[in-house]
Amino acid sequence: MNVQLPLIVLVALVGYFGIKLMRPPTWLIVVLLLGGFLLADTILAPAIDSGTRTGVDMVNDTTK
Repeated sequence: MNVQLPLIVLVALVGYFGIKLMRPPTWLIVVLLLGGFLLADTILAPAIDSGTRTGVDMVNDTTK
């Protein structure tokens, strides 16, 4: 049985429980979100994308 779950739902659940259980300061959450948003528009974006895809492929054990 395969479960189809959108990534945004999984990210939202992890974020919600992470905030509830770890109780990080609000400024840290804002800095991390803003930093990730700003990094997406730099020359580092292709490297981050490539690293993410490679990590996902390793976890899923897919080969091209």
